[in-house]
Amino acid sequence: MNDKTQDKVKKEENTGYYTNRPSFGNYGPSKLRQKFSRGMTIFVVIAACILFYFALLKLPVLSGIIKELFRVLKPIVYGLAIAYLLNPIVKFVESRLKPVLEKKISSQRKVHGMARGTGIFTAIVILLFVIVALFNMMIPELYGSIRSMVITVPSQLNLLAGRIAEMNSQNTTLSLLLTNILKEGTEYIQTWMRSDLLGRINVVMSNLTVGVINIVSELLNAVIGIIVSIYVLFSKEKFASQCKKIVYAIFRPSQANMILHLTVKSNEMFGGFIIGKIIDSVIIGILCFVGLSLLKMPYTMLVSVIVGVTNVIPFFGPYIGAIPSAILILLTDPKMGIYFIIFIFVLQQFDGNILGPKILGDTTGLSAFWVIFAILLGGGLFGIIGMILGVPTFAVIYYIINMLINHMLEKKKLPVDTTAYGVTSYVDSGGAYVYSEEKNLIKEKGNENANKSTE
Repeated sequence: MNDKTQDKVKKEENTGYYTNRPSFGNYGPSKLRQKFSRGMTIFVVIAACILFYFALLKLPVLSGIIKELFRVLKPIVYGLAIAYLLNPIVKFVESRLKPVLEKKISSQRKVHGMARGTGIFTAIVILLFVIVALFNMMIPELYGSIRSMVITVPSQLNLLAGRIAEMNSQNTTLSLLLTNILKEGTEYIQTWMRSDLLGRINVVMSNLTVGVINIVSELLNAVIGIIVSIYVLFSKEKFASQCKKIVYAIFRPSQANMILHLTVKSNEMFGGFIIGKIIDSVIIGILCFVGLSLLKMPYTMLVSVIVGVTNVIPFFGPYIGAIPSAILILLTDPKMGIYFIIFIFVLQQFDGNILGPKILGDTTGLSAFWVIFAILLGGGLFGIIGMILGVPTFAVIYYIINMLINHMLEKKKLPVDTTAYGVTSYVDSGGAYVYSEEKNLIKEKGNENANKSTE
């Protein structure tokens, strides 16, 4: 074995075989096509179309079944999500602890068990500590902010109404317009309070009881999910091996390798994006709280929580959180509202240009246009969850399409680099790639002549 082969083997051991893109394979017709006749193939296609048609007719029933399965398996889903988020902490602790234990304990099984158990225990303790600390810090502050908002906002609205009344004395067109708007708004509110308010109070009270039951149910699911995540983290290698075994049993080796490669890439994109975005949002929330505290802004904790949580949504998140927060502060103190807008603008510039790239890097490989496209598409189809997960999901789809296009170009012996398809290049009728240096020189000379004539 030469040095290059040894280096390749070491690299695969460190990074994984499926990190690099495997070959697509070059097989002839499948065994299924060789075995069945043309008539049987047509029959299978027609039968599949009929089944698909009936599946579309029964789509509401199938959707109901899927929702019911999700409701029953919700603790498992929570457990898998928690395990996925805690896995980096477990891996970090395990990698640091294993070398120390190997010097003292000869049994690799005991070393693995102790390191894994310590990593899981540390991750669960950190999770619980963060939850308890957030509740202890946030709930009193949020209660105070909301209570202050309930007390001060009506007085601010009354002050606004008084200013409008002062404008009415001037008998200008604007004052008459505002008077009509205020009159119609007052009549609407009075009618609503007389007719709809009492009926809606009963609905709200009944929904409140259901809401409390739902909250308790979700908390119970979360607790069971934490327990499930412990078992998942303990046996994650076994689960991965079982999935890998099934893939190799069902698919051909080239297809199985491609599926496993896409799984590794999807894990890199989702893990890097989601975990990085959570860390980025936590830091932004803390910086927002510190900055607003120094500026002595009202509703400091409430606004910081809104800004930090909405920052998880790429691109549009800062604006979604900043607009209602700015309105809330403007109602209390217009000058403070302007200061808040300036502060949020500076904070988001710091996040977008310095903090975000440092934490996230180029985890998705998407340009700004495709990021906006993914957010709008995901948000339109699946709401807030779609806005958060739309970017990494679209990044995986983008990677698959790009990989297929590159494979087709490689079969045609054409370059795969996008920059190779500029103005000065083309593919002739024989399928050969041509880079026209002559056109490039003509273009450069034309630019030089234009510059001289300008001078």
